[in-house]
Amino acid sequence: MKIKGLRWWVIGLIMLITIINYLDRGTLNYMWVANIEYKLVDEFSEGRENEALYVAENNEYQLKTKKGDIITQSAARVITKADGTIIVNREGIAYDLGIIDNTLSPEETSKQAKDMLGTITIFFMIAYGFSQLFSGKLYDKIGTRKGFLVSVLIWGTADALTSLARGKISLTGFRMMLGLGEAGPWPGATKSNAEWFPQKERAFAQGLFGAAASIGSILAPIIILMLYISLGWKLTFVVVGGIGLLWIIPWLIINKKGPKEHTWITENEREYILSGQPEAKNTNERAKSWGELLSNKKNYSVILGRFFLDPIWWMFVTFLPMYLIDQFQLNIKELAFSAWIPYVGAMIGSISGGWFSGYLIRKGATVDKARKTAMLLGGAIIVPAVIASVLVPDAVAAVILMAFVLGGFQFTIVNIQTLPSDLHCGKSVGSLAGLGGASAVLGTILAILFAGQISSWPLLFGLLAALVPLSLASVFLTVGKIEQIK
Repeated sequence: MKIKGLRWWVIGLIMLITIINYLDRGTLNYMWVANIEYKLVDEFSEGRENEALYVAENNEYQLKTKKGDIITQSAARVITKADGTIIVNREGIAYDLGIIDNTLSPEETSKQAKDMLGTITIFFMIAYGFSQLFSGKLYDKIGTRKGFLVSVLIWGTADALTSLARGKISLTGFRMMLGLGEAGPWPGATKSNAEWFPQKERAFAQGLFGAAASIGSILAPIIILMLYISLGWKLTFVVVGGIGLLWIIPWLIINKKGPKEHTWITENEREYILSGQPEAKNTNERAKSWGELLSNKKNYSVILGRFFLDPIWWMFVTFLPMYLIDQFQLNIKELAFSAWIPYVGAMIGSISGGWFSGYLIRKGATVDKARKTAMLLGGAIIVPAVIASVLVPDAVAAVILMAFVLGGFQFTIVNIQTLPSDLHCGKSVGSLAGLGGASAVLGTILAILFAGQISSWPLLFGLLAALVPLSLASVFLTVGKIEQIK
């Protein structure tokens, strides 16, 4: 049996698991805190849910939940909307597990929720960075087929097990396990693209991979919050974690071998892929050690470029739900149908960023000129969009401008992520991509620690603009000419 365009089937499966990856990592962030609206009534109605009854003598509300339970909440703990007919109660995992002190004021609980989410995310990132560092080596050693299998088994199981969390310690432990598994596809995808695509198509393939992350981020608020409303947070973890485990079946069936040996690939496609890989001539090149990679200045373009730029993405992934909830008082349904908008821009930027540099190469530009031009263009989009997004007064304008921020980010980052395959052959691509991923994690951890010192959401997000020139300068000053390292 022969399949035309087999390389697109492989990147298609990687895109699918990347979408699932972002559903899994979004579970905690979107269910951490939620604004649930209750209709103010004079008396509870039979069969109706989310009703609120004000008890004047105690200055408190009795809230009838979706499950029919009656909970009592101090009037100081709820938010009354302008028309006075709707009150909002803050709920979610942080409150259900008793991680947040429910007796504090809304402002104090908001800060506590932000700080605790940041702390859990830091531990997630530590595990994620550790995994990035060693996943690259692992994928170089056992190959992408087995590498993805190991990664997905770990993170799918971890997300499902999070339903058993009983407090911040167990919750943090499960998120660390998630991080150990979820980091693998990043160096893994870079390595797979280097194996399955000619050099002129790699940035586009990397762009498709980045677009899948954006699609996952688009779907996450809608799918996760709808599951949360219908099933609660525990079953949501089980459902979303189980989807990844099911993906393993088609992956093992389709991705049997690399393009050199795969029996389903056509001869034309095999020749097209291998003839367009400049590193194919270096069949005897050994994998470089970390020490060798770190001793070459060019490799710091990946390490430093991602150290400065990646925190922009992670700050949005981690804190965007809370930002929209606190800054614009969005309820759970409003959040579900607005938080996805920035990631539409990310998807477009990811695909167009990879396509653009490939287009320049096809038109005769050098790899060096094409990659650098794309990075500069993406950076020129990010900075003004970041500043504008924190100055607008309403949520709709903010999320639209954030779409430009993340679009510019992806336009730039897909070209930085392609540098390992531009600089090295297949046996070192995963290792350098892993070092880049680990440095990105370090930059993100520092950014989250810094975020804990800033109480203003607009100021926090606005400061992300300063990371763009730092990233681009570090790439341009270290890489020199983008070409295979001899």
